[in-house]
Amino acid sequence: MTSWGIEPRPCVWPTCDSTNSTTMGWVIWDTAGQERFQSLGVAFYRGADCCVLVYDVNVMKSFDNLNNWREEFLIQASPSDPENFPFVVIGNKIDVDGGNSRVVSEKKARAWCASKGNIPYFETSAKEGVNVEEAFQCIAKNALKSGEEEEIYLPDTIDVANSSQPRPSGCEC
Repeated sequence: MTSWGIEPRPCVWPTCDSTNSTTMGWVIWDTAGQERFQSLGVAFYRGADCCVLVYDVNVMKSFDNLNNWREEFLIQASPSDPENFPFVVIGNKIDVDGGNSRVVSEKKARAWCASKGNIPYFETSAKEGVNVEEAFQCIAKNALKSGEEEEIYLPDTIDVANSSQPRPSGCEC
């Protein structure tokens, strides 16, 4: 099944010290690894605070594409510090056929992640909810660490009710 889309959702996740919580707005772009969406990458990826690379542990080709997906993201997103941009890798569908269909070992995936700067790695079953929350906790923490606080411009307050300037006669608009 192919999926693609955007789903903005406000989510509450614990902060790193686990005593406070932070409300985060999530925008998740799922291109399902399809080449037809590569030309839209710049619009999708600019300003991202984290990139999640998901592959199917039962399909070697999806694992083999991780490097291409990572490099394409870095090209399209143009982060200011590509060597330290936060990625998370998820090996999904660990539930399929009781794990008997698996072709990518956890060891192989972890080795790939280590070779790319110790990218956090999770094995999940979206169907059964295994490690999904833990993966998203990590994604949220990485996004919070990498996202820069934007300064909000607030102009000086203007009191229009008590204006001391004389008003022109005639039209008050």
